[in-house]
Amino acid sequence: MSHASADSPFQSLDIAILTVSDTRTLANDQSGDTLQRCLEEAGHRLIERRLVKDDIYQIRAVVSDWIARADLPAVLVTGGTGFSGRDSTPEALLPLFDKVVEGYGELFRHLSLASIGTSTIQSRAVAGLANRTLICAMPGAPRACALAWNDIIGPQLDSRHRPCNFVGELVARRGEHCASRSEGEPA
Repeated sequence: MSHASADSPFQSLDIAILTVSDTRTLANDQSGDTLQRCLEEAGHRLIERRLVKDDIYQIRAVVSDWIARADLPAVLVTGGTGFSGRDSTPEALLPLFDKVVEGYGELFRHLSLASIGTSTIQSRAVAGLANRTLICAMPGAPRACALAWNDIIGPQLDSRHRPCNFVGELVARRGEHCASRSEGEPA
């Protein structure tokens, strides 16, 4: 967690998007389009966008490649978080996480309760840190992607968001340091 000072400047981040679907293509991927629009409107850069079938090993292979890159601090994954037989995004991602961000899934379900009621219990939205890369997985509906970005991910990827955000932790992998920490303060 990085503490943000009142005068923290905005830091544009490089972000990748992975859509998990057995039926969509990049031409009709409305959820991926929603996430791309949101991150670009926020001032971040889309570095890569891919689509894979709902298969544990295909998902894990793409995300593993991305988290090995020093220039990619955040990955957004949409789709495959439900309970159908093919939904396997959490199973693909959880073994990769060094730390699970438990509050992400909890908050996503809490916020989605207002729009989808108790069906929110069927969302297995997960997030975690792997090799100092933030990975956030959300349902494959455009409305769910907008909710996740606008109310959770976007603020946490904004270096100005107070009292804290993930940006300092993510950019540290490039040798940069969180400006709000004093030299002697432990991380």
